[in-house]
Amino acid sequence: MHAMQYEITLPADYDMGVIRHRVESKGHLLDAFPGLGFKAYLMRERGRDGSPVNQYAPFYLWNTPAGMNAFLWGPGFQGLVNDFGRPVVQHWPALAYEESATPALTPRVALRHRRSIPEGTPLPELAEELARTTVELVKEGEALSAVAAVDPRTWEVVHFSLWEHEVPDGRPGDVFQVLHLSTPERDRLAQGRQW
Repeated sequence: MHAMQYEITLPADYDMGVIRHRVESKGHLLDAFPGLGFKAYLMRERGRDGSPVNQYAPFYLWNTPAGMNAFLWGPGFQGLVNDFGRPVVQHWPALAYEESATPALTPRVALRHRRSIPEGTPLPELAEELARTTVELVKEGEALSAVAAVDPRTWEVVHFSLWEHEVPDGRPGDVFQVLHLSTPERDRLAQGRQW
């Protein structure tokens, strides 16, 4: 399982209705994409939910590397590149994934929390902690789903979660609006720790 996200930061006066329309007209194109667990079409608006920027930043959870490659080297991603330029694509091997007992609910909000792993951190203990936190986000925090992933090149952790309503106060991270959710292989995503 592999998490992936790219961010397209837009001018402060950009009409975010353009992004909404783009997702409304094209979001369904990945609703049956092979190898894709889910794609959350995410947007932040400057001044809303503490966002300093206007941004389109979809988040993907892939079941297979072949699916991810088919997307990145296919016409869909090329269309985005043609319209906005080629973004940096962040990607992280997933350490843990959890879903609530009610995955059919529609997420309205996403939360992404990134942090660096300090030098000297015992990695086995960290992996266990990240898996526990993922469970807690779903079981106690009432998130609909949550994933923990790590970039071993930069030693950065990303926790990503989907929520039906507003994210509870006090949770750190970037808040995004969920404009659409494609879930072609969500039922094939392995829950729990991934090692």
